[in-house]
Amino acid sequence: MTTVASMIPHSRPSIGEEDLRATAEVLRSGQIAQGPRVERFEHDMAGFLDLRGGVAVSSGTAALELSLRALRIGAGDEVIMPSYVCQAPWLAAQRVGAEARLVDIDLQTFNIDPVAAGRAVTNKTRAIIVPHLFGLPADLTALEKLGVPLIEDCAQTLGVTESGRPVGTVGRLTVCSFYATKLLCAGEGGMVLSNDEELLDRVRSLREYDGAPTLDSSSFNLKLTDLQAALGLSQLERLQSFQERRCFLAATYREALSFKGVFLPTASPYTQHGYYRFTIRIPHLRTDPDGLPSLISRLEQQGIHCRKPVFRPLHLYLDQSGFPKSDEADRTALSIPFYPDLTDDEVRQIHQSLSKVLS
Repeated sequence: MTTVASMIPHSRPSIGEEDLRATAEVLRSGQIAQGPRVERFEHDMAGFLDLRGGVAVSSGTAALELSLRALRIGAGDEVIMPSYVCQAPWLAAQRVGAEARLVDIDLQTFNIDPVAAGRAVTNKTRAIIVPHLFGLPADLTALEKLGVPLIEDCAQTLGVTESGRPVGTVGRLTVCSFYATKLLCAGEGGMVLSNDEELLDRVRSLREYDGAPTLDSSSFNLKLTDLQAALGLSQLERLQSFQERRCFLAATYREALSFKGVFLPTASPYTQHGYYRFTIRIPHLRTDPDGLPSLISRLEQQGIHCRKPVFRPLHLYLDQSGFPKSDEADRTALSIPFYPDLTDDEVRQIHQSLSKVLS
C-alpha cells in the first residue's frame, strides 16, 4: 500500500482574502441577518443571468420547493425529473405533495433525456425539473418543445450557454445553490430567479412570515443572511476567474486521460461546458459491481479522494426499474478532484495517480 502525506480532497471551497474581508465587514456592522446585502445579492445574481429578479433562500432544496409552490403545484400533480440526480428534486416534490415522475438520462451528457421526458408527460404533469449536471447544460431546446413549464436547476452550471442562450434564462423559474463546494460558495443558501414578477412575489411571500398582514400557515422561515450574501457577492465577482481556471484544468485532464480507455466529458457544438465536475466514465466497470468502489479505494491509497458523482440514483431508492442509462452511470461514472484551488503540484499528483490506477 502506498503511504501518502496528505489526501487531496474531492471538493474544496475557493476562499480568498476578498471573502474574509467581505464577511468580516458584515460581522463588524452588526447587520448579520437578512438585510441590504441579501437584496444586493439578489439584484446582482439576476443581473448576471439577465433576469428580472431573484429571491434568496436558505438552500438550493428550499429554492426548488418554493418554486413548485409558486407554480401552485401540489397533491395530484406530477413533476418530471431525472433519476440520476441528488435527492433534492424528489424531496421538493414530496414536500408539496406532488408525484415525482422519474425518467432516464442521456448517458453522453448525464442530463435528462428529452425523449424520455416527453414519454412521461401526462395530463397531470405540471413541471419538469431540469438539473444541468456537472457544468453541462441539458437540451433545453428539445425540452421546451414539450410545452411543460421548466424549472432549471443551475446549482452546478452558471455562466454557460445552450443554443446561444444563457443557461437559467429559458425556464419559468431558475434555482441556484450556494453550498460550500458549489460554483459560487456562500457556505449554504440558494436562490429562485425568474422574469415573472408574480412568481417571484409568491416566492417572497412564502420565504418569510415577518411583516405579513395576515396569518398564513403556508409561509416558512427560509431566509438567507447578510453574512452569507456578502460571501456570495465576493465570490460572484471572481466567478469568471474561477471559470477560466476550471477550463484550464479540464484541458490538462483531457490530455492526461486521452489514452486511458475512458469516456471524457463531452459537449455538443451548441453547448458550453462549465466544468463544475470532471466526471469520466470507465466502461469496463459496467459488469463489475465491485469495480467502482475498488477503484475509489485504490485512488485513496494514492492520496486522491474521488467519488461517485451521484451517490445513488433515485429509482434505486424507490425500487423502480427501467433506467438502464442511469444504472450504467451509477456503475461506471467517477468524479475526480476538480476545483479552482487545486495547485499545480496537486494536479500533477492527480494525473500520475490516475495514470497508474487506470493503466
